Amino acid sequence: RHCAGLGVSRNLVIMPELPEVETTRRGIRDHVRDQQIEQVILRETRLRWPISAQVSTLAGRRIREVSRRGKYILMQLDRGSLIWHLGMSGSMRILPVGSAAEDHEHVELRLGNGQALKYRDPRRFGALLYCGQDPLQHRLLRQLGPEPLGEAFDADYLYDRCRNRKAAIKTVLMNSHIVVGVGNIYASEALFLAGIRPTRAARRISKPRIEKLVNAVRDTLSAAIAHGGTTLQDFTQADGKPGYFRHELQVYANRGECKVCARPIKHLVQGQRSSYYCPGCQS
Repeated sequence: RHCAGLGVSRNLVIMPELPEVETTRRGIRDHVRDQQIEQVILRETRLRWPISAQVSTLAGRRIREVSRRGKYILMQLDRGSLIWHLGMSGSMRILPVGSAAEDHEHVELRLGNGQALKYRDPRRFGALLYCGQDPLQHRLLRQLGPEPLGEAFDADYLYDRCRNRKAAIKTVLMNSHIVVGVGNIYASEALFLAGIRPTRAARRISKPRIEKLVNAVRDTLSAAIAHGGTTLQDFTQADGKPGYFRHELQVYANRGECKVCARPIKHLVQGQRSSYYCPGCQS
């Protein structure tokens, strides 16, 4: 164990969240931007949604930019865009063209610089979609809430969304129509940092505490990105290395004691997802 009290079950399934997706975006961007797609290899098209046959015809298109919206990676081409989602176990790597394909490596984009973008997804819950129009208006993206690291996500905004909601605050944080990309791990960690129990009704949280929570969300996500995300099971960065924020986790998957007050960490299930909190530090 790298963290005191951090025991991770072999059956614990961790979906890549915003920091892992942003880490992936940063890892591939400089390798693929302004590169021409020389060849598209589709080894398996049955992902969460079938990969369109149009994707196989993209040879000759140039990748102009790589951005992110929530947990989606957007690859803008000279005509159209690719929308990627890592699903539950997906990862992207940059390797030389001709390097051997790994198990569960479903998509390979061979580029003009001699490098290849390889998408691997053992569980096949990820996605690769082609969009001919503005990808931000795609049905999967157009209803998403503001980015948690953007200016639109502030105390005024979140307090307004919380003040009439009976739902638990952790459920609110994980609602992508309210704020995008705050998944299970980082919602738990941000609530610990803000001193708020995940079960507290959103409408019962004062504006000063909401402001503290907004700052905690920002700080937690920023720190996770700086550490390359969190690897508990499948996620790897574009260079094949794991994410190191696992070593910074305070409560998530911690079956031991709180590192701050030494009280036992509590575990419960909210909306079919595991929640962890400290009864001493969070109220």
